[in-house]
Amino acid sequence: MTNRIFLLGDDIDTDQLAPGHAMAGGLAALAGHCLGAVRPDFAASVKPGDVLVAGRNFGMGSSREQAAEVLKHLGVAGVVARTFAGIFYRNAINLGLPVMIAKNLDDVSDGDLAELDVVCSELHLTEKKLVVQLEPLPEYLKRLLADGGLVPQLKKRFAAERARLED
Repeated sequence: MTNRIFLLGDDIDTDQLAPGHAMAGGLAALAGHCLGAVRPDFAASVKPGDVLVAGRNFGMGSSREQAAEVLKHLGVAGVVARTFAGIFYRNAINLGLPVMIAKNLDDVSDGDLAELDVVCSELHLTEKKLVVQLEPLPEYLKRLLADGGLVPQLKKRFAAERARLED
């Protein structure tokens, strides 16, 4: 399945992803405001599987986990950026949203058709027939993402431990 790239710049902060003024309305309402200050068409046009690509310091600002949660709610396959703010990066991983670092994004354009391969650490630009290499994630983070995030992984582990104890 091929999806689109939404290309953003540097310093996308958590308030642009999950604006404070929309926090009281719940996740679905918040999603309607995601990136509205920098990309007014984003919430209405993003489709499940689309990929965000950004510059440096993606997710800077407050520690609100809704910034990653809203992207997952919208169906974003993942975020590729040159660098991430540390708290956003860990919140995204914990929520099961892939976040991948790319040193070189020169070949990526807004609207490119692409596939994000977390396992192989690659962003395939399908029409351009190019592959952007991403920094590989450690195996334990790949497993965490495959399980859907930290809470689903813990539930899986605890269920396995309970089953083992009951045998």
